[in-house]
Amino acid sequence: MLPRFATLLASLSLAGAAHAGATHYPLTVDNCGVAQTFAQAPERAVTIGQAGTEMLYALGLGEKLAGTSLWFNNVLPEFAEQNAKVPRLADNDPSFEAVVGKRPQLVAVQFEWMVGAQGVVGTREQFAELEIPTYLLPSDCEGKDNLVGADGTRLQPFRIDSIYKSVSELAAIFDVQARGVALNDQLKGKLEHARKQLAGKDLSATSALFWFSSADLEMDPYVAGRQGVADFMLQTLGVRNVVESNEEWPTVGWETLAKANPTWLIIARMDRRRFPADDVEKKLEFLHTDPVAKNMDAVRNGRVIVLDADAMQAGIRLFPGLERLSTAFATGKAPQP
Repeated sequence: MLPRFATLLASLSLAGAAHAGATHYPLTVDNCGVAQTFAQAPERAVTIGQAGTEMLYALGLGEKLAGTSLWFNNVLPEFAEQNAKVPRLADNDPSFEAVVGKRPQLVAVQFEWMVGAQGVVGTREQFAELEIPTYLLPSDCEGKDNLVGADGTRLQPFRIDSIYKSVSELAAIFDVQARGVALNDQLKGKLEHARKQLAGKDLSATSALFWFSSADLEMDPYVAGRQGVADFMLQTLGVRNVVESNEEWPTVGWETLAKANPTWLIIARMDRRRFPADDVEKKLEFLHTDPVAKNMDAVRNGRVIVLDADAMQAGIRLFPGLERLSTAFATGKAPQP
């Protein structure tokens, strides 16, 4: 897990601070093809998506948040104090009225399907009409078509630089660039540590499957496709994804998945409850009782890794998630849930 923000600030290098100048307003950011202008650092912001929320907490900006929404997991312990002071507008998607009612000077959005051309909450144009800037995390728009597939289709592989870009741009918007430099340095260190744990280990014959959730346990599961965030995690560690679709989270039948017979199964742990399979215990029960799934090598040999759902998303939890996977692949043992 990420250390407390105070520790992060204490570790800030002088070199990083020297290269982090103050923001000059008005600041215009080209965000996913839409120019957003900030006359000053926002005093009130609303987040739609846990990744953006915890990114702002990691930057020490909890006091600037007027509301959060769309949570997959409980907040990280080191952000609990900041989070306790911020109203939660919704566990899942909030209404447009609830967001606007907080009079935000910024709405930070994790997924384009929440605020975009077909936004569940609203469109960027609707917010612009009220002079409310929106910031969509670049990881969900760059190299991706969100109008194809339930969760969008990757046209290009996900790039980790898009997370560093989000941190840097949010830090610039709020005029806390030194904190952004420190956070990005920390995240890069975790990525490098995950890689080093597997140095010299041949994983060319190792494969894996990410199971996010299922609308119903009797239906095909939502699994990670190629080129997305979860696939990036496997590629980084030298492990093959058995799912070949370029959709972010396609549905694939268990017979097909069992035939692919991945070395490892990685299943999402969630605190949200939209679908029955959001409950990780129900996932584990299914894997050990379903006549098809229970015969997969990964299940029979205990190679099932439990990972926070938001660690499979483009946010700061991805990095400790990588370290967790790296440890498992290095030792050949699944860590305790």
